[in-house]
Amino acid sequence: MEFNICVLPGDGIGPEIISQAEKVIKRVSEKFSHNILLEHALIGGCAIDKHGVPLPNETITKCKQSDAVLLGAVGGPKWDKVDHDIRPEKGLLGIRKELGLFANLRPAMVYDELRESSCLRQDIVEKGIDLIVIRELTGGIYFGTPKGIETKDGERVGYNTMMYREFEIRRIVKLAFEVARGRKKRLCSVDKANVLDVSRLWREVVEDEAKNYPDVELTHMYVDNAAMQLVLNPSQFDVVVTSNLFGDILSDEASIITGSIGMLPSASIGEGGPGLYEPIHGSAPDIAGQDRANPLATILSVAMMFRYSLGLEIEAKRIEDGVNEVLRQGYRTPDIYTPGKDMVSCSQMGDLVVSLI
Repeated sequence: MEFNICVLPGDGIGPEIISQAEKVIKRVSEKFSHNILLEHALIGGCAIDKHGVPLPNETITKCKQSDAVLLGAVGGPKWDKVDHDIRPEKGLLGIRKELGLFANLRPAMVYDELRESSCLRQDIVEKGIDLIVIRELTGGIYFGTPKGIETKDGERVGYNTMMYREFEIRRIVKLAFEVARGRKKRLCSVDKANVLDVSRLWREVVEDEAKNYPDVELTHMYVDNAAMQLVLNPSQFDVVVTSNLFGDILSDEASIITGSIGMLPSASIGEGGPGLYEPIHGSAPDIAGQDRANPLATILSVAMMFRYSLGLEIEAKRIEDGVNEVLRQGYRTPDIYTPGKDMVSCSQMGDLVVSLI
């Protein structure tokens, strides 16, 4: 099979971790007789340096013509003083908009070999943590209107509008049911239906869509309780679907309980076009160029790319198994190192994963 992947290394440690991900893609391509073409483009600070903007038109075109997009990281102190309208982060927001990516999928998993790294009590971690938060990405209070700051009765007033159209809810919920169907067939929808009208609509649409997925167990949870349950009993969750604001908060909470953001991938998916795959960590400019970064989140993002955009489940599982085996054998990058294990560099970790695929 032939696929075209647009690769956006970006800034900081981005090129280093992307280089390791490309090794994995090449290995999988050879192992399974796929023809996977990699085309590079600029985004973020490096794009500002060369083109004066964080998202050149050439990058947009290449991304839209691809089957999937793999991103490293954007930003760094070098560009802190550039105009707000062309900051590196605008490139990331821009490509999400250009590709129509409405759903962010962020897994949170504690590997058996890294249990001690979690900030939770070990009796909680030992029950197992393997969940995925699906966050609506283009609607809700971040984008609703009216919004602004104005003066009323002699004082400033700020306001934002939380708004969802039924189709926006239905498409994210449908995706969540499909993901749940491919996992443990459990879906928890998080809202605030006891207070918010928009959440009552959210729950009504979820209930209606659930009729099409009788094989998936559906539960509802208020967002404040969900935040508490994520630290008290995260093993109860499999797939969580929620709005933009709630998902922003809960996905960050879910990621921190795993112990290291260097291990966590993510996917942003739209309707029909290419998905965007990236690690959740930043550009880490303090260690850029030192071969110390953890490439595993990026490699696991490649696994998500194979699964969700290319439809290659066996290949995705082979990558994930490779990561599991590397950890089982005791290899660690500095961010996840513990005494008694073997510390390796970014490039060495990439080579180790490749050797086990």
